[in-house]
Amino acid sequence: MYNFLKKRYILPALAGGFLFVGMSFREDFFEVAKQIEIFTTLFKTVNSNYVDDTNPGELMDHAIKSMLADLDPYTNYFNEADVVRFKINNTGEYTGIGAMITRKEGKLIIKEPYKNFPADKAGLKAGDEIIQIGDVSLSDFKDDASQLLKGAKNTKVDIKYIRQGKTLSTQLTLDEVDIKAVPFFGKIDDKTGYIVLSQFNKKASLETKEALEQLKRDGADKIVLDLRGNPGGLLNEAVNICNLFVPKNEIIVTTKSKIEKHNNTYKTTHDPIDTEIPLVILVDGKSASASEIVAGALQDMDRAVIVGSRSFGKGLVQRPVDLTYGTQIKITISRYYTPSGRCIQALDYTHKDKDGKAIRTDASKYNAFQTRKGRTVYDGGGIQPDVELSETKTSPITDALVRNDGIFNYVTNYYYAHPNVGTNIPTISDADFSDFKAYLKKQNFSFDTETEVALKNTLTTAKKEKVDAAIEAEFKQLQAALNRSEETQLNQNSKEIKSLMIDEIIKRYQYREGLYQYYTKSNTEIKKAVSILSNMPEYNKILKI
Repeated sequence: MYNFLKKRYILPALAGGFLFVGMSFREDFFEVAKQIEIFTTLFKTVNSNYVDDTNPGELMDHAIKSMLADLDPYTNYFNEADVVRFKINNTGEYTGIGAMITRKEGKLIIKEPYKNFPADKAGLKAGDEIIQIGDVSLSDFKDDASQLLKGAKNTKVDIKYIRQGKTLSTQLTLDEVDIKAVPFFGKIDDKTGYIVLSQFNKKASLETKEALEQLKRDGADKIVLDLRGNPGGLLNEAVNICNLFVPKNEIIVTTKSKIEKHNNTYKTTHDPIDTEIPLVILVDGKSASASEIVAGALQDMDRAVIVGSRSFGKGLVQRPVDLTYGTQIKITISRYYTPSGRCIQALDYTHKDKDGKAIRTDASKYNAFQTRKGRTVYDGGGIQPDVELSETKTSPITDALVRNDGIFNYVTNYYYAHPNVGTNIPTISDADFSDFKAYLKKQNFSFDTETEVALKNTLTTAKKEKVDAAIEAEFKQLQAALNRSEETQLNQNSKEIKSLMIDEIIKRYQYREGLYQYYTKSNTEIKKAVSILSNMPEYNKILKI
């Protein structure tokens, strides 16, 4: 009877399935081949017939990058020059000047020199504007100027820079720069250890392990793991860090793709360091990717209490693929899922609004999942902390100050006006805050809020249409009202703005290490973490232990 059914129904059904898959594959292949042929014909026609000479390499480069930009911001093409220029060593070591630098409006600015590295030894400070590297004047240099600051160890590089309106010179000696995954660890009190994990490079789990073991030797029997601002990195390092706190053979993350070979389950493979030590993990809106794997997995296993604000929500996995002629693509191949089964990707890149921006998953569409002990957790928008602190979320006006360097630039002036702060903890008085607001006005600081941008665009359009004179009075009234509104928002959010100003000031005098030391005594999230860890009934209640 079974053989009869097999021949009559099952085999034809399977054959039909394979036929459907085969047809689908052929249709996809035909469509891809068709579009390639259309594009190739168009590309040849343009290069052969366009009225001016074209650069085929630049045209193709722009075409490819524009095409990928329509997918997600993580799928990127690297041409031959890009591959050489952006080759990143995931060991956390590189040869350079040892400073965070940024280029804005054509200016190359030192954002943060790292203690005892070449930039710091050469006397460069945050806020310095580099205007010449060797014989190259940056005013005429349109490529990535930071590449001029890389080279063989012990190479000497002459620098010209502007500080407080004065042009100065110095000489850098390039050296190996070891960027630590754990830039700081120490004890908050007699029993509570604190570990800052800033990135997931190849040293992340080793450095975290060493910090944990040292803190335990020093008497810590509770741990705060700080993942705030950590953008992620190597997935296997996230698994290994979880492994410090959970047994061997635990599932930490699963990746799922439309291609079978990209489907993977990542388990812990080592003996843990401590499966019992109480653990609080701090996250914020800049904790992403591998940070969310660690926080999400340990939350799902009821192994840690998560404190702070909702994490970034990056649940997409990328893989670099070598292409022809030394080019490369980093492509999104799968999504990752925490042990409970949730994907915490926040933005849906398959659905975009009228401005072409990916749509954030609406909270009403989040799906509920259960942790090991039955607590409810959700997908769809990053890791939601077990203890969410509203004061850790920054306001739009504060975000604008950070994004457009309002606080950074003010503190640069403050640093040179207050040379004797040293290791003292600075305070921002009401008079200082008034001075800050006056500085913003004097600099004509642009907050670039949606309202401000819309108003500027309206005036630009009015000038083009030559009707600006007719609306000038109304425009000035609106501008004045907007300025009053922005000042009101500055006053309403003065507490969080002052806090960020103090953070930036401390970094200028005491480097980042001093900032972490300050955090252990004054930071809101750390205080809450210590409070939870000091009250084991509360800790156990949160985790349903």
